[in-house]
Amino acid sequence: MARLPHDALAPQPHWTNGASATMTVANQAPLGAPRFTVSVVVCAYTEARWSELTACVRSLQNQTRVPDEIVVVVDHNPSLLERAERLGVAAVPNRHAQGLSGARNTGVEVTRGEVIAFLDDDAEACPDWLEKLLCPLADARVLGVGGAIEPAWVDRQATWLPEEFYWVLGCTHRGAPKRLAPVRNPFGASMCMRREIFQHVGLFRDGIGRNHRAPMGCEETELCIRARRRWKDSVFVFQPDSIVRHRVPGDRVRWRYFVARCYAEGTSKALISRFVGRGAALTEEAAYTARVLPVGVLRGLRDSLVRRDGSGALRAGAIALGFAATVAGYVRGHWGFHHVRRG
Repeated sequence: MARLPHDALAPQPHWTNGASATMTVANQAPLGAPRFTVSVVVCAYTEARWSELTACVRSLQNQTRVPDEIVVVVDHNPSLLERAERLGVAAVPNRHAQGLSGARNTGVEVTRGEVIAFLDDDAEACPDWLEKLLCPLADARVLGVGGAIEPAWVDRQATWLPEEFYWVLGCTHRGAPKRLAPVRNPFGASMCMRREIFQHVGLFRDGIGRNHRAPMGCEETELCIRARRRWKDSVFVFQPDSIVRHRVPGDRVRWRYFVARCYAEGTSKALISRFVGRGAALTEEAAYTARVLPVGVLRGLRDSLVRRDGSGALRAGAIALGFAATVAGYVRGHWGFHHVRRG
């Protein structure tokens, strides 16, 4: 990859990257997106989200930086594929095993762009989403970029759900950077990556990503760790000015889903630890647990006692419960792996 002068990146003393690289990025992205060819991949699996899929594609067609190609990958659903072929964009079936990893890998294989962006089928991109997502790639040391993901509540906002756990909804959580900053990995609902990543370190690992039956995840985490190990002086960054709105239906703001999603996250992290080691898999989680969650508990209790917010205590309790469920999932996944390996 071509490299920019080191002083093209201004220091950012209040943020340190969890991985080994020590480079920093500018507080403000350069004006105007760099001129890469860009493919956007949208993965879909169910006709129940047809209206969301059409809104997603429409938002991509109305970007200030129009994608060079938009591809909808349909995950083993022939009737949905037939409908998707009438959206006015390319629609292809998942060539790999059922699940999000296989669908994304299909998207990588069938597209041609120098940069590949990914957007969830139930998310709508703001008009300048892609333009601002691409800006940090003007620096050749930036491997990929993640954008901010705001919740779009289908019903009323769940006042018991702490913002520290918005990642359960596939949204940006409290504790994420407020300005352009290095991160270990972007969130898959809104991100872009250079094609070179897939050419040199491979595709998303199958068996980690979400499928139709389990709310797993973290396949982008494992891929980004592989990429960072190859390009030690490069980074992924978070661009909060690139915004999508992610639909949050009522069944995702129930306690049962909350606990299940946290447990699955812990299991996913245990699986990633198997491939990349515990240190790499849990670097950002350790900082999040030590710095973000305790403050969240105190904030919830303060809201309850001082502001007379009846949901404050519930938010504090949800943080404790979510943390416990995540740890339980990690321990169960770690124990299960060792049990199978010894068996």
